[in-house]
Amino acid sequence: MLEHRIRIRGHERTRRDHATELTQDYVEAIAELIHSGGECRIRDLAKRFAVSHVTVNRAVARMKRDGFVDTQPYGPVTLTDKGKELAEFSERRHRIVFQFLRALGVSERTAAIDSEGIEHHVSEETLQLMEKFGSQENQKLA
Repeated sequence: MLEHRIRIRGHERTRRDHATELTQDYVEAIAELIHSGGECRIRDLAKRFAVSHVTVNRAVARMKRDGFVDTQPYGPVTLTDKGKELAEFSERRHRIVFQFLRALGVSERTAAIDSEGIEHHVSEETLQLMEKFGSQENQKLA
């Protein structure tokens, strides 16, 4: 009975995580593009995610509606304070998962690919332990 309830909670969390996954990926990419190139355009996001401009326009419209980005027609996409917070949150999770996988001995390429999915679904408890483990392994190497 307890195992069944735990499994249901796990499914609920997974559905909730999926709902925010796309927004997290987009705000993280927007922040990176602004940092590296000074601005972010729809075409930059389309190229980064290998999707159409229409797909990006729809995603950006949803993020604007939800208060994560600001943009004007034909203008750059910028992050609101809410968007910046989510980008920092997402980047931190990504970095911790990536460093954890590298500390386990996963190749850089595979860790980069795997961390893209894991970062959205790992609990805060697990993330903290990953961070602790990664830090201990890095100290051993230093």
